[in-house]
Amino acid sequence: MKLFSTAFADQETIPVKYTAQGQEISPSLRWQDVPEGTRSLALICEDPDAPGGTYNHWLLYNIPVSTGVLAEGIKDLPHGTQSLLTSSRTRDYVGPNPPSGTHRYFFILYALDTVLQLPDTASKADLLKAMESHILAQATLVGRYKRP
Repeated sequence: MKLFSTAFADQETIPVKYTAQGQEISPSLRWQDVPEGTRSLALICEDPDAPGGTYNHWLLYNIPVSTGVLAEGIKDLPHGTQSLLTSSRTRDYVGPNPPSGTHRYFFILYALDTVLQLPDTASKADLLKAMESHILAQATLVGRYKRP
């Protein structure tokens, strides 16, 4: 499985437009080669370089298999897609805003052999635990950002 963005290539700089210094809209994401047997997808965007520990920028699950793209700045998620609270206590995409230095932002897409049943109050830890024995494949796209 492969994950791409038209906004930046793997290991390249995330344009300001997608950060807290810009419009803070989500970059477009698309994927291919989802394995047979996949029943849903999950997407985690996180910054492991945050000073207080990993910062969660976007947490989505139950993305329909028929979805191959999340459009730039998407607000109306594909039918059935669910979101969890980010580290900013929102369910929307949170753009990069590192306090200092260059941080790495991991967009990780998971192909799952199930549709997850999680309560509205679920956390990222709950999501990871629920996915544990259901991951068929995963793909990662890493962007970098340093505030100007």
